[in-house]
Amino acid sequence: MRNKKIGFVGLGRMGGNMARCLKDKGYTVSALFDINHNLSEQLADEIGAQSCERLAEVTAMVDIIITVVTDDNAMRAIFFGDDNLLTAASGKCFINCATLSPAIHKEVQSAATRVGASCLEACMASSIPQARNGELFLMVGGDEILFNQTKPLLNALSKALHYVGPIGKASEVKALVNMVMNINTAALAEGLGIGEALGLDLKLLCDIFSQTGANSRVLETDAADMLARDHDCFFSAEHAAKDSGIALKLAKSCGIKAPLAAATFSQFQQLVASGKGQLDKSAVAELTFKGRSN
Repeated sequence: MRNKKIGFVGLGRMGGNMARCLKDKGYTVSALFDINHNLSEQLADEIGAQSCERLAEVTAMVDIIITVVTDDNAMRAIFFGDDNLLTAASGKCFINCATLSPAIHKEVQSAATRVGASCLEACMASSIPQARNGELFLMVGGDEILFNQTKPLLNALSKALHYVGPIGKASEVKALVNMVMNINTAALAEGLGIGEALGLDLKLLCDIFSQTGANSRVLETDAADMLARDHDCFFSAEHAAKDSGIALKLAKSCGIKAPLAAATFSQFQQLVASGKGQLDKSAVAELTFKGRSN
């Protein structure tokens, strides 16, 4: 894999730091593209890569293209727009890392196969520091032979790597991971909001939560931010709403009721509608602490 030229499409909090990580680990990161061309140029100057103005240029310059885009519509734009990554893509490998619907991953794989390219989905359950340090938790779907071929590169980006099955299965798993995480986040916000209204010592309450059945990973990552109203973004409320929405569609498709996911989806939708979608998901506490949502 170290002899392969790597390209990145989507250079936000995750994609940009993944590119930096691979560069630090001795990989050849050759081509970069972002809809914000200034962002692409700045990162290209930083790591010694080429900032591309067209998606087809990225495909032409590299062997492996890693994509990290916001949603299904953005995915369709980079693969099926007038300027797209599938142009002259025979022999190229795409590793698509965003949390998207299983359907769009399958759609892209089918299109890539028709032009002689290959695809993996490598869904991430981590945040910005892990992207920068090569400590992502990756769930990978697609052809198992291709997974094994690209495993050294995937290992360079991750500390935990799981092959979960054919294309689409990784995004199903990731949607459920984020659904449960979002439920836990909203539940913690409610517990702390009620605790404050009761006049409880919230630091003591968090300590008790951590030693009882109320403990969760979210308690470690979000509780202090909820108390301090520090909602600098690691995982946005907008993305939380999107991912809970994906999980609800999956539940509906197999006839499963998911009332907790539906309630959580509604909370994050409310944050987005109030103009707070770009805040961290911990901002759901703004809806549950007395006096904050006014």
